[in-house]
Amino acid sequence: MKNFLGGFLVAALLAGGGYWVMARKQPRHEASARTVKKAATEYHCPMHPTYKSDKPGDCPICGMRLVPIESETKDSQAGTETGTVSHEGHKTAETGAPERKILYYVDPMNPQNRSDKPGKAPDGMDLVPFYANEAATEETPIVPGYVPVRINQERQQMMGITLDQARFMNLEQSIRTVGRVVSDETRLHHIHTKFEGFIDHLYVDSVGEYVTAGDPLFTVYSPELVATQKELILALRAKEKLASVNSDPMMAGIDLVEAARQRLSYWDIGLDQIAHLERTREPIKALIIRSPVSGFVSAKTAAHGMRVMPSDVLYDIIDLSTVWVLADVYEVNMPLVRVGQPAEISLPYDTGRIWKGRISYLYPTLDEKTRTLKARLEFPNSSGLLKPEMYVDVVLKTGIGRVLAVPESAVLSTGERMLVFVSKGGGLFEPREVNTGVKVRNYYEIRTGLAAGETVVTGANFLLDSESKLKASISGMKKNHQHGQ
Repeated sequence: MKNFLGGFLVAALLAGGGYWVMARKQPRHEASARTVKKAATEYHCPMHPTYKSDKPGDCPICGMRLVPIESETKDSQAGTETGTVSHEGHKTAETGAPERKILYYVDPMNPQNRSDKPGKAPDGMDLVPFYANEAATEETPIVPGYVPVRINQERQQMMGITLDQARFMNLEQSIRTVGRVVSDETRLHHIHTKFEGFIDHLYVDSVGEYVTAGDPLFTVYSPELVATQKELILALRAKEKLASVNSDPMMAGIDLVEAARQRLSYWDIGLDQIAHLERTREPIKALIIRSPVSGFVSAKTAAHGMRVMPSDVLYDIIDLSTVWVLADVYEVNMPLVRVGQPAEISLPYDTGRIWKGRISYLYPTLDEKTRTLKARLEFPNSSGLLKPEMYVDVVLKTGIGRVLAVPESAVLSTGERMLVFVSKGGGLFEPREVNTGVKVRNYYEIRTGLAAGETVVTGANFLLDSESKLKASISGMKKNHQHGQ
């Protein structure tokens, strides 16, 4: 009887201990299951991890798409009863989460680096999963060799994609360069005689002197000139003699007098000297040659007693009331300059004084060594402070008016075309070929290919370029394979 009671007591103790152990294990197992289930159905913002939600949606802080919290689902304690995420992205029905199939793992900086398992890319970046629902469904090439790509919000943040809008704006820029003051070639006058003779006296005998129009330059003796004066005197006397016996003007020698006067005027003999000759009836041995313009004597070959011919240049007189400035415009700025464009100059040692002028001419050739174009600027110089061969600082005010423009970083040059990526919403980016105009500051003029208000990618678009070309290549291979079958 004692043995029976002892055995029963041992069995009861063993049964009670087992029940106690199972009772302690069961809550922990159920708590673990609830934790896993909660983790699988809880969402958070990648940029603001402190914000969590029990359902998918967008972050109210930054607008990013909420992603499921999956860190606890990988805990080995979850067991097979609660369901786990496999490499293929499948989940059991107990989790209630949608199935997300991982197509491959990709380098966020170099999309061409792909792998069928997680790890690190050759450049050291961590490979990130690329899910099936992230793949773009649009595979029709819009630009040869490119197709649209769809990138989710999380990957956009990782890639550093930034956006901006195409808008109308006034593109203006100031081109700064250097220039050299030169004389206005149209205001240069050569002084010479129209007959042979000898210089008798010089009134202006040095280079640099300033003369005004009508000032005497030199006197010249010419036998031909003296003979013409005598012809005029004889014609006047004949006119007076014939007029007393015949009232016909033609017979009074009027034609001979007028012919002699015209010959003297054609030789640049002044009307005052002709009038003096007619009044005194004495030929002038040395006639005065006067300056036809005002300006500075820039060159002189005349000398006392010198024999002169009609081909000899005796003086050069330059008018500096208006001067030219020859400015160097670099080849890249050529599309921004035009005739009539306003310009400003200042002296390096007197930057407070500004002269305003305009571009009067663009030379047709470039300097092969400096790769610059000469632009001729015209400035008034009534003060005479601008002197030939001075160096000046030049500012060209450029502007092409109000045009459609995008930031320079939005435009990719492929060598064959200019390309931008247009955001169509929902993470879809469409490649678009554009026709660009001039580049002013950090903006490109867009002539065709975009409309005002469209959103373009301005950052990391080279990554989209690689992704789009790679997807186009894969799509092309699939089509070729299907045609081959």
